[in-house]
Formats: sequence, C-alpha cells, structure tokens
Amino acid sequence: MGSASAVVRTGRKFDQVLAGAREVFLADGFEGASVDDIARVAGVSKATLYSYFPDKRLLFLEVVVNECNLMAARALDHLDRARPPREVLTEAARKLLHSLLSEFAQRVFRICVAERDRFPELGNVFYTCGPEMGTRRLSDYLEEAVARGTLVIDNIPMAAEQFTELCKARLWARAMFGVQTEFNDAEIEEVVACAVDMFMARYGA
Repeated sequence: MGSASAVVRTGRKFDQVLAGAREVFLADGFEGASVDDIARVAGVSKATLYSYFPDKRLLFLEVVVNECNLMAARALDHLDRARPPREVLTEAARKLLHSLLSEFAQRVFRICVAERDRFPELGNVFYTCGPEMGTRRLSDYLEEAVARGTLVIDNIPMAAEQFTELCKARLWARAMFGVQTEFNDAEIEEVVACAVDMFMARYGA
C-alpha cells in the first residue's frame, strides 16, 4: 500500500476528486466504492485520480481527514472565548452535537468499526483527526477559562472529554444504531442545556 506522503495535494482537480470520493464513499462504504465510480462522479479520468491517489485507502483517509478538520473548525473555531463559559460552552455543544449527528460522522464511524481489522489505520486517523483533535481544541479554551478564573478544573483533558461525552447523551447512540435518523431542534437543545448545566455544576467558578 502507498503512504500518505505519496498523495499529491496540488492541482486544479484535487478538490473535484475529494468531493467525488466523499459522495461515493458515503453512498457505498469503503469496500463497496469503486475507483471507476469515484472518477465518474468526480468528473475526472482514472489516470487523473491515480495521479493524486495511487491507493484507494489513501483517498479514503484523505476524505476522512479533510472532513474531520472541517467539522472541528465548525464546532470550536470562531467562538467568542471572552464570553461567559456557559455561553461559550452552549454554542460549542450545539455545534458539536450537530457534527456528531451528521451523516458523515455516523457513516464514517460505522465504516471504522466494520473495517477495523482489515484497515486499522482508518480508526487511528479518524480518532486523531476527530475526537482527539476536538479534545485538544476544547482543552485550549478550558485552559483560558481557568486562567481567567471563570472555571475551576484540575484535569483539563479529562474535563474536555467529559464535556464531549455529555453532549452525546441520548441522541448519539440512537443515531449510531439507526433507532432515530432525524432530530429536531428541541431534542438537540435539551441535550445541550443538560450537558452545559452538568459541566458548570462541576467546574463553574
């Protein structure tokens, strides 16, 4: 198999390839996705696709990394960190929960589980670029809040993971197991409010 260093990330058709691959992988899964279909949906030749990604696994990893980066940015970037923690955490929880319940997050999680033995690096990449990155970014904010005296936390990485788990209450498991596929604003806001209330009850100054 090729390595990540073999990927060519420049060229005008690179974004087309990624967009086409994302669509096909979400529809057919990793194993079911064919290079022919990806090239067709992307609007490029197979030769062009292979010039960017000599291996289908590399292409899938690139799609996962790219999407996880976008999700992390949507969830935790562009927040006004100077606002009171309850307001910042409420907005972060809302964005995080929407990301967790997104079609991409659910499908990739299932693919990671299904392909764990044959494709172990996929799980590592998804964890590193997804949950681990989110924990690091949230930890950065929590450190700032502790320094300002608005939160009191001894173990910041643990607190960041706890907050993420609080945001997954009820709805995430229902989504993962296919018990529920659509979630209204009231359901999401209830989980968000409860998560922030519990977190602030434990760590509020």
